[in-house]
Amino acid sequence: MKKVFDSEQSGRSMVEMLGVLAIIGVLSVGGIAGYSKAMAKYRTNKTIDQVSMLITNIRTLYANQNNYAGLDSATGVLETFELVSQDMIDPDTANTYINPFGGTITVEASDDNNEFTVTYGNIDKQACISIVTADWGASASGGLMELKIGQKAHTWGGASGAGFPIDLTTAATECEPAANATGVEIAWTYR
Repeated sequence: MKKVFDSEQSGRSMVEMLGVLAIIGVLSVGGIAGYSKAMAKYRTNKTIDQVSMLITNIRTLYANQNNYAGLDSATGVLETFELVSQDMIDPDTANTYINPFGGTITVEASDDNNEFTVTYGNIDKQACISIVTADWGASASGGLMELKIGQKAHTWGGASGAGFPIDLTTAATECEPAANATGVEIAWTYR
């Protein structure tokens, strides 16, 4: 005679299912942490690339000029001469540029028009340290005259502790955002 009911179950137990869910949870947390670190690294590298590209484009455009007269991000010259990439342009506000950290980008010529400054705002501390300790030129002949972190300026041949290259300890101290601030401002001045 045939059995009508089979008493053996072929499903998973509640303990097994909880174990699987715990493993998925641990892997998800690790994945989110890895993704967060990867995005921070991406934004830092993107910022370094943007600054390098912007400086190169400006210096190339003005190479045959005696000065940087007329260079001002508020006038639209950056877009007119395609000095900025599309991802740097704020779609909501004319002549406004944004960096990968959500801060603003400004460019302006000095009062005597012999130098220009590129400023990135709202850079977080870890990114700031990586950015300011990057190689921005081996000597003053590279054109970099000043690198300003917050209110602290570093110049070629500057006072003790305020020159180049910027060491990690100095960068860590100077990249600390001010009270009530989410990031620090970095400004590059080139000749």
